Amino acid sequence: MKPSYETCMDDRKKILIIDDDKLVCSSIANVARSLGYESAQAFTLEEGLDAIRSAPFDVVFLDVRMPDGNGIDILPQVCRNSGSPEVIVITAYGDPESVESALSKGAWDYIEKPFSKTDLAQLLKDALLYHESNTLPQAALDFEKEGILGHSPGMKKCLTLLSKTLSNDASVLITGETGTGKELFARAIHNHSLRKDHDFVVVDCAALPPNLVESILFGHEKGSYTGADKAQPGLVYQANKGTLFLDEVGELPLSIQKKFLRVLQEGRFRPIGKSSEVESDFRVISATNRDLDDLVAKKAFRKDLLFRLRSITIDLPPLRERPEDIQDLTNHYLKRHSKKYGIKPKRVSAGFRDILMQYSWPGNVRELIHALESALAVAHDSPILVPKHLPYHIHVQVKRIAAARKQVQPGGLQAFGDNTLPSLKDVREEAVSEIEEQYLKELMRQTKADIRAACRVSGLSRSRLYALLKQYEIS
Repeated sequence: MKPSYETCMDDRKKILIIDDDKLVCSSIANVARSLGYESAQAFTLEEGLDAIRSAPFDVVFLDVRMPDGNGIDILPQVCRNSGSPEVIVITAYGDPESVESALSKGAWDYIEKPFSKTDLAQLLKDALLYHESNTLPQAALDFEKEGILGHSPGMKKCLTLLSKTLSNDASVLITGETGTGKELFARAIHNHSLRKDHDFVVVDCAALPPNLVESILFGHEKGSYTGADKAQPGLVYQANKGTLFLDEVGELPLSIQKKFLRVLQEGRFRPIGKSSEVESDFRVISATNRDLDDLVAKKAFRKDLLFRLRSITIDLPPLRERPEDIQDLTNHYLKRHSKKYGIKPKRVSAGFRDILMQYSWPGNVRELIHALESALAVAHDSPILVPKHLPYHIHVQVKRIAAARKQVQPGGLQAFGDNTLPSLKDVREEAVSEIEEQYLKELMRQTKADIRAACRVSGLSRSRLYALLKQYEIS
């Protein structure tokens, strides 16, 4: 059944209502119409997804309990679809955990049944006002020269937030998996900010030696400790008038977090061995691939410091969630690598592009960049790039996924036996686990277990690589 449209689509604001209760759909549609907005209705999750794939919407009302599943499960797909709509979750149960899950997955707000027309109208107007102000303007800064590419809804949201950080000094927390471009975003913020004429100072929190972390950050005087043969300004002082970038901030030692919090609050600190304090006026941008709220719950990260670091949060989506950007990234980096090595641009075969689209890219954009660079090197004098030119492990994963899919095709279901068909989630997780294990074994073989080389090839951070090796018991 196709979704029901109240009016034909034009330039007016467009609302989608996904709810199996037709009375609720009708009530919301009436309120939308009274405000001059258009609406469409869908009575299953499948109908709702079909609707957002066929037309852009500004606001989507999404019920939690639907005949064909839980609305929260499709929330990420709705948020990143065409138009990047604001999603208002509808619930009749007021379940705090469901509400928290919905908000963490991108919902704009939620409303409990039964609701008044007045409350509904105000919520809808607020959502549309926010959506309009949160849309990236056509004349927005072009960040492609910073290496930031992509026109997917997820990237548009990130670029919109990025553009809002440039005229102020608010602290920014950039989250996302390894290789998604967190440092690129941090540098873009600095390069277009009011502090662009001063230093961008990088602190690799994961590489700070525990016994020297205070000295590295805050500096020291000559003779203040054994080996301090000369005075050394710390990284915090070097960032004066500029930007201090805390990469992998989740690894910042707990012992130093309280002192750093005071620096953020007061703008001054005392170097080791110095009798007086020094001042530093800097903006802080942080990045992490870890769940800082989880670290706070485990008392491994200070809650008050987290509040100071995330005035604005930019959550970068993994490459697998924005496949529509792969072609733009591929064209850009093939052109850049060709220019770098002084070779003629190469054509790309359909098979080569298909492999790029099917691979899951655990190392995200960083891994894609390395794969393209490797393909150009392997192709050498060949005028066209074909699948064979890509790294071997990419072929392995794509082929294994194809094999796993065949198992759940109509002709392959018998392999599971009668009445034993597993859930799609279980099949997907098992397939991904097998692929990851095979990939890691091949990675260790090709790099001869050189961790630095393995991190460079895979695009994984050292801590993430160690965690995966431990998980699959690979030495």
